[in-house]
Amino acid sequence: MHPNEQTLHRFYTAFAALDADTMASCYAEDAIFDDPGFSLKGHRDISGMWHMLCAAAQGNGRENWRLEFREISADAESGRAIWEAHYQFSATRRQVHNIIGSDFTFTPEGLIDIQRDHFDFWRWSRQALGLGGVMLGWAPFFQKQMRKQTRVALDRYMERHA
Repeated sequence: MHPNEQTLHRFYTAFAALDADTMASCYAEDAIFDDPGFSLKGHRDISGMWHMLCAAAQGNGRENWRLEFREISADAESGRAIWEAHYQFSATRRQVHNIIGSDFTFTPEGLIDIQRDHFDFWRWSRQALGLGGVMLGWAPFFQKQMRKQTRVALDRYMERHA
């Protein structure tokens, strides 16, 4: 198994255990993370996001959290994984089952340099938000507004946990 593939296994195993410190240790200092909810640059913001999301999952009860991962592959430059998160969305208390594909690039030191996660935002929004997600989850302006809200939430979380 390539060392970068081991990094991904370590990352997702930590995620399943809601171990944000280990997850954060997998990223380079100037890493980039991008998905439909977040667009982040730098270890500080990415680490803060994982800490915030893990804390939310723990706060909703361990019985409401499950993560499965598969199809992990990586070489010296890039990697891929598919993972499924089952959790309770904090804002609405609705159950979500999100299926995510992740693409990675790595530094020569074996740290995650870029992570791009892809999932069906409309599917997610229908589960997480209910009728509002059904009605608006497909709209680009709604997705843009969600990114703004997640950024505000992350900034607030990081201020409180500096």
